[in-house]
Amino acid sequence: MAASTNRLISLDALRGFTIVAMLVANFPGSEEFVYFTLRHSKWNALSFTDLVAPVFLFIVGASIALAYTRYVTQHQPKAELYGKIVIRSLKIFAVGMFLNLMPDFDMASIRWTGTLHRIAIVFLVCGLLFLNTTWKQQVWIGVLTLLAYWLVMTQIPTPDEGRIILEPGRNLAAWLDRKYLPGRMWQGTWDPEGILSTFPSIVTGITGMLAGRWMLSSANPLEKAAYLMTAGLFVAIAGYFWGLAFPVNENLWTSSFVLVTSGIASMLLGALYFLMDIKRHTDGTKPGVIFGANAITVYVLADIFALFFYRMKFGVLSLNEHVVRSLIAIGLQPELASLLYALFFVGVNFIPAYILYRNKIFIKL
Repeated sequence: MAASTNRLISLDALRGFTIVAMLVANFPGSEEFVYFTLRHSKWNALSFTDLVAPVFLFIVGASIALAYTRYVTQHQPKAELYGKIVIRSLKIFAVGMFLNLMPDFDMASIRWTGTLHRIAIVFLVCGLLFLNTTWKQQVWIGVLTLLAYWLVMTQIPTPDEGRIILEPGRNLAAWLDRKYLPGRMWQGTWDPEGILSTFPSIVTGITGMLAGRWMLSSANPLEKAAYLMTAGLFVAIAGYFWGLAFPVNENLWTSSFVLVTSGIASMLLGALYFLMDIKRHTDGTKPGVIFGANAITVYVLADIFALFFYRMKFGVLSLNEHVVRSLIAIGLQPELASLLYALFFVGVNFIPAYILYRNKIFIKL
């Protein structure tokens, strides 16, 4: 495929707005007052917030295709590329461990999984796949992985239960985590970023790689946008119907969840590509590009800033509790007050993101 030398503004903006959505979801002004769609679904369902992690993994996959195609076409030795991929994965994983340990650094209650951990694993596996397989082989690997995961989860009884069950903490993935996952689990007896659900999350990255490969093809720009949106629609529809048998579920990262969310991510990328890269309608998108330029750095800084804006007590209440209560006291709806504080925190994180962007500093973990 012919590589393009132009950077995709749409992909940068999508990455940045995804990080903004992640910050809004992760750091509400009050956990008690959150709009329904800004909460993760408790189990089988799909909210706006449930889209954030898979869209980001889709972007990781697309970025691999866009970044590493250049090295492959220049015939850079694979050993060097392997080293870059492994080292970057280890750095992202290590930062994830640092955030999990912060602020108490209690090794006795350490958690070995999380958002950055999953990004690191998906980046590692997808990067190696990209260097060693064709796009057709990647399609087959993705399809077979989703089918295998579906069959494993729906045909193998949970040992503790003696039957097939997909309920929280009682399914096969949860049992496997209890038996083999070291450290503390996010939900006590199970973890949404556990062992078994990592396999379909890798397929989310593969779908992004396929989209990235298409963006580097010799097709004309309008064809690229149309294909991304059309293919995304059909993939999402396929995921919906698969969900009738294997429910759409972020915690289990079900096969249907992969298809629905990857389809939506493809449609988003196609629409933004049409508007921003083809039609050059970029008004209002600059904040997304700024956040997207140092997305993981912003994610890390947000966790550090949260020590002051969310955890440090001023009297008996933290800063966010003081602000949200004050806004409620002057007549604002509680959920709106919580959202306004979350947006304020996004603004706080925009400051270092803007400084880095203005000085052309792009931190690649």
